[in-house]
Amino acid sequence: MSESTSHRVLFCIGINQNFMDATKDEMGDVWQAFSAMMKGISDLPGVNVLGIMDDDRIQVGPSASAPWTAYIMADVPNLETVIESCNFFRSIPVGDGTYSLWKYAKVEARIGRELVVPS
Repeated sequence: MSESTSHRVLFCIGINQNFMDATKDEMGDVWQAFSAMMKGISDLPGVNVLGIMDDDRIQVGPSASAPWTAYIMADVPNLETVIESCNFFRSIPVGDGTYSLWKYAKVEARIGRELVVPS
């Protein structure tokens, strides 16, 4: 059995009160930025997004901590790529670019490895 050199990462995303207080137009701008963030992560070299889950149907309001609003699970080649993924929250503009995505959402990454259960 060969050991994988990539990391299994769970990006835990929390929507904050700024999003809840936003106008419908501003929420639309945030959604566009959120989509750009997800595409940015999936387009990074060596990243394999395994799945995305959203809790928005059974969780209402901001997520300051667990349980989070959304999760992205991915295999990521190295720590630098995990950091670059999280940095999209700082660098992706919302609307006219006055604010970045991190005004409306936060991210925390949990890094581990794939658990392989012996047969």
